[in-house]
Amino acid sequence: MLADIRKFLDKYLGPADAVASNRHTIEVATAALLVEIVRMDGDVQPMEREAVLRAVRDKFHLTDLEARTLIDLAEQEARDATDYYQFTSIINRRFSQPQKIRVIELLWEVAYADQVANPYEEHLIRKLADLLYVDHRDYITAKLRARNTGLQHKQSPQG
Repeated sequence: MLADIRKFLDKYLGPADAVASNRHTIEVATAALLVEIVRMDGDVQPMEREAVLRAVRDKFHLTDLEARTLIDLAEQEARDATDYYQFTSIINRRFSQPQKIRVIELLWEVAYADQVANPYEEHLIRKLADLLYVDHRDYITAKLRARNTGLQHKQSPQG
């Protein structure tokens, strides 16, 4: 497992010394927030894990294996984190406003993966939107787009 993580970091994020100086990359930061949404209600469902995989894979153009490796790393980082600032500060520095709004939409997609966004998930997404300087209008628009995306996945033949 650790060898897979090291290979991923070396391939996509640069050599080990560069990783050591910038442990939290934009990919890990984004995936860690997505993982936190899954953990928020204490009941991790397979469809939530699949939503995180799909979000990470599509957002960063990764293969399934690369996305799973990134998620494993992000889960460890999220467990070790003392707050969300270490992730949101990277996103604020590296992402444009439309990209940050897209992160909020991805968070909502994960929250709606089990068809219900519970109050804990809603509270965390609101908090993260504030930390990412996403205004309320964009937060609500992202929520509605994600909910509609979730309904489309539910009604489609494969999901």
